[in-house]
Amino acid sequence: MMNQCVRLIPMFMVMGIIFFLSHQPGDSLTLPSFVGADKVAHFCAYATLGLTILVAHGKKRRHTRPLFVFFTLLAVVVIYGALDEFHQSFIPLRSVSLLDLVADASGGLFVGVMYYWWRWKKQLEA
Repeated sequence: MMNQCVRLIPMFMVMGIIFFLSHQPGDSLTLPSFVGADKVAHFCAYATLGLTILVAHGKKRRHTRPLFVFFTLLAVVVIYGALDEFHQSFIPLRSVSLLDLVADASGGLFVGVMYYWWRWKKQLEA
């Protein structure tokens, strides 16, 4: 039980960092000056969240219930992304963006697909 709780710590830390960054007024954030930099930031943040969700599930569950883990990862990323967008609607110079949510979901989906592709490839080599 304690090991399960410890595995949740990275996930909650990443969620806290995302919340902190989302709480900053829009004029206080500095992003690279290329088109879509904010979408890349969303993708990377939520890909990181996706990785921590995989860790939170533990190795045994990832192997015995892969679809459950995959869809839980997607659900948590999308729900947290939607809540993040709602939260930003209250922050000065921030706005709600469906494209940000798409970038969030894409980051989580990328991690989930790449993990299971890597796992499948590893099984073929065995």
